[in-house]
Formats: sequence, C-alpha cells, structure tokens
Amino acid sequence: MNNQHPDLNDTLVFVRVAQAGGFSAAARLMGMPTSTLSVRVSRLEQRLGVTLLQRTTRRLRLTEAGQAYLRQAARGLDEILQAEAQLDAGKHEAHGLLRITLPIDMGDEQLLGILSGYRARHPGVAVELVFSDARLDLVEQGLDLALRAGELADSSLVARQIGQARWAPFAHPDYLARAPALRQPKDLAQHAALCFSPLGRDSWTLSRGKARVQVPLRSAFAANDMRLIRRLALDAQGVALLPDYVCRREVDHGQLVPLLPGWHARTDPIHLVYPGQRFVPAKLRHFIDETVPALAALFER
Repeated sequence: MNNQHPDLNDTLVFVRVAQAGGFSAAARLMGMPTSTLSVRVSRLEQRLGVTLLQRTTRRLRLTEAGQAYLRQAARGLDEILQAEAQLDAGKHEAHGLLRITLPIDMGDEQLLGILSGYRARHPGVAVELVFSDARLDLVEQGLDLALRAGELADSSLVARQIGQARWAPFAHPDYLARAPALRQPKDLAQHAALCFSPLGRDSWTLSRGKARVQVPLRSAFAANDMRLIRRLALDAQGVALLPDYVCRREVDHGQLVPLLPGWHARTDPIHLVYPGQRFVPAKLRHFIDETVPALAALFER
C-alpha cells in the first residue's frame, strides 16, 4: 500500500459494485456512469496494491483479498452511515410520512384525537392511516407502525404492549327494557344473542377471576364481522360480546350498557409493532415516546 490519502468514496463505490454484483447494476443504483465507477475501483486497487475484482466480459468476481476487504469495508461504512443518521435525527425535527396500519374497528374519535395531538407537535409529519383487519407485512407495504390486537406470531418486529381489550356483554337500554332480567351468566340463555362467530354461535364461555362458565345461547344473529354485531346491538336487537374499547363512547352516551360486571369472554393484548432497525426514524421515535401514555389510557390494562 502506498502513502496516498485514502478516498472513502472509492471504498464506497467498491462496496456498492461488489454488493450489486457488477458495475452496470451499481451504476444504476448510484446514478453514476459505469466508467466513473470503474475508474474509482481501479484507483482504490492501485492505492492498496492488490487486485480486488477480477473482470471479464461476462462476469465479475471478488478475489480473496477483495472478499476480505469487502467484509471490513462494508461494516465500517455501515457504522459511518448510522452515526451520520443519528446526528441528523438529533438536529432536525421529525418529518416525512408516517404510515400506520390498524384494525378497522379502532378508528374512533379518541384515537384520532391522539393522532391530531401528535401532528400538532410535529407539523412536518404527515400521517396516513391504513385500516385493515389483515396482518399486513410492514416492510413490504412500506408501513412504519401497526396497532394490533391479539397474540402476535414470532417475528423480527419489535412489539410493545400498551393495553388489552376485554370482550364483554353489552346491550342497548331499549332491548333491556323489554327483555328478561340479566343478573348472572346463565340468564343469557333467555336472551337474543348477537354472535360474533369466532367467539361462538352456540355458546359463550365467560370468566371472572378463577370462575369460568359456558353458557348455551339462543342465537338471533351470527356474523364474522364485529362491526355488524355492534350495529345490531345499537339497534336494540339483543346482547353482544364486544371489545370494551369499541363501546366506550356509546357507554358514555347511554347507547350501550355493560352487562354482568366482572365477566368477560376473551382478553386480547394490544401492541404497538414496528420493524426492528438499528436506527429508528425521528418521526417514529417521537410517535412512540409521546403517544404511548395516551394509547395506554385508551386501552386500559
């Protein structure tokens, strides 16, 4: 190796060429002429005094020295880029587009109020909500964050539990005014049941502490769409098992009444989920730091 001052741009070009598998592919990625990349790699080889790449008309192959240099150089460049990104994040306000996916039933006024507060603090960030009951691939779909209910599959995603949703019985006051008394779980057998089918169409299993009881049902409606079951409950058609967080506003306005205090069917954890990454963008880091307390209050444990 001679005593020329190293040019890290030459090293960067070599790494990109090696990673892309050729000069043409690297030139497209970097927006530079192929000839420029070739000159830079040749200059790096001359400075180091070794051949890094063996070139033919059909292929490019790393020499043994090139493989060793690539391992170290790629690691070093990654550390430099991470350091610059962290410094940049510290200097600048959060900005860009923050894309959040969440189940369709979570889009209520309280959640929108939390999001509006975040936007007011960070006007440089635009928020896009993607409502879907499917577990979308965050990386593939270009999503920054997900709000998810239920147990999570093992993955490389980072998950932070912020609360839980209890599925409990609710009914409209008009229905209760004309229906039999409902004082204990077994009384449900005398009522019109509005069944979210994943929780059962012929019976519901309710728990309170260590007590657990399976109640046979007289099903009036069954559907695998929780929003439809909620609509039927608001229309005074019967008793429905619903997540407590989707009923909070209606309970406050006297449109739904929580029944059988302490008894519930299923408890679903609520998680914030985002892709694992060494550097979390400022827009996402601020959102997590600032909104988790409010979201935890929304989905009380």
